[in-house]
Amino acid sequence: MQTRNWQIRLIQLLTIPGILTAYYLYLYHEGTLFSACKVNALFDCGQVSGPGAPYAAIGPVPVALIGLVGYIFIFLLVWLKDWFPIVDDNLAELMFGTTGMAFLFTLWLTVLEFVKIHAFCQYCLTSAVIVVVMFGLAIEYLWSARNKV
Repeated sequence: MQTRNWQIRLIQLLTIPGILTAYYLYLYHEGTLFSACKVNALFDCGQVSGPGAPYAAIGPVPVALIGLVGYIFIFLLVWLKDWFPIVDDNLAELMFGTTGMAFLFTLWLTVLEFVKIHAFCQYCLTSAVIVVVMFGLAIEYLWSARNKV
């Protein structure tokens, strides 16, 4: 299947800052790094993703680790398309589904920040912007793959 794939390469490129952001947040959550990200009462990463933040983990799994694994999975998915024809043949749908799940998860977390926590983490918002852009690119890629543009 020969389609324009600039969207996929851009998605893969966007996973790099996503991986770095998620890894930083994971280390911060684990207490390995100290953060200087409390800007004011509205922007306070400690309340959102800090070691003692009540919504920074789902059970024993830190939310930042879920994000890190998600970004790595998306990166590998694009990389695997060059090695496995089944991935290449279904990449548009796989990318739409994967980034769509990331988008819904990110949306839920951002609403949680607004409604329950009453504070935002600027690094989490950076990751949210990356996910929104990746999802938009995945929609464009799915459309162009289906319409052979």
